[in-house]
Amino acid sequence: MSSSTVARAMRLLAELGEGERTLEQLAAVLDVHKTTVLRLLRPMEDERIVQRDAAHRYRLGPQLFALAGLALEQRGIRSVAAPHLRELNAATGQTVHLAAYEGGEVVYIDKYDSRHPVRMYSRIGLRAGLHCAAVSKVLLADLPVTVRQQLADKIEFTPFTVNTLTTPEALLAELDTVAAQGWAQDHAEHESFINCVAAPVRDVTGRVVAAVSLSVPDILLPYEQVLALLPQLRATAAAVSADCGLATH
Repeated sequence: MSSSTVARAMRLLAELGEGERTLEQLAAVLDVHKTTVLRLLRPMEDERIVQRDAAHRYRLGPQLFALAGLALEQRGIRSVAAPHLRELNAATGQTVHLAAYEGGEVVYIDKYDSRHPVRMYSRIGLRAGLHCAAVSKVLLADLPVTVRQQLADKIEFTPFTVNTLTTPEALLAELDTVAAQGWAQDHAEHESFINCVAAPVRDVTGRVVAAVSLSVPDILLPYEQVLALLPQLRATAAAVSADCGLATH
C-alpha cells in the first residue's frame, strides 16, 4: 500500500469523524472519482473500520472505536503505572516492563532500563512471545479457558532455549499454574541468560489489564535471587491496581 493511499484513507476517516458522508461527498473531499473512494472504503468496511447504511451513507465503524478504546486504556494504564514502575526500577536496579494484551498479541507499552550496563533487547511497541514471556503468561492466564485453548492451538512454539515450552499442553498447564498463584516466570525460556518474573495489574472489575515484570540477566543475579524480588514486584502491581480502582482488602 502506497503512502498516498494511506494518506487518502486517513483523510476519509478524518472526514467521517465530522459525521456521516455520502460517497459523492467523500469523493469531493479527495477530489477523485467515486470508484477511487470505493476502493479505499471497501477494505475498511470489511474490517468494520467504517460502516455503510441502507441509504449508502458512510460512518465510522465499531472496530475503530474498539481500537481507540484500547489506545486510551493503554495510555491510561501507562500513566497510572509510571511512578510505581520508576520506584521499582530505582529500588531493584533491574529492567522493568509494562505489557498489555491486544488483538491476540502481547505488546510492551513501557520500559525502564536497568542501571547496569547490560541492556534488554526489548523496546516499547515490541511484541512479546506468547509461549515464553512472563508478561504473556500473566495476561493469557486471565483469559477464559476456551480462549486460552484457541490461542494455544494457533501459537508457533519456537524453541528459543532448552527451557522453552514447546506444546499447547505445556503452555495451558503453565497458565493454570499462573492463574492459581497470581504471578508468572520466564526461567531462561526466551534467552538462556535472562530470567523474568511478572505480576498482573487489575482494573476496578478485577480484570487483568496489564502485566509488570522484572527482567534480570543471570550475570547480575542468579534465578533464585530473581524470585526473591517477587514480593517487591507484586507489591508494585498491587499499587498500580489500586490506582486503577481495584478495591483492596
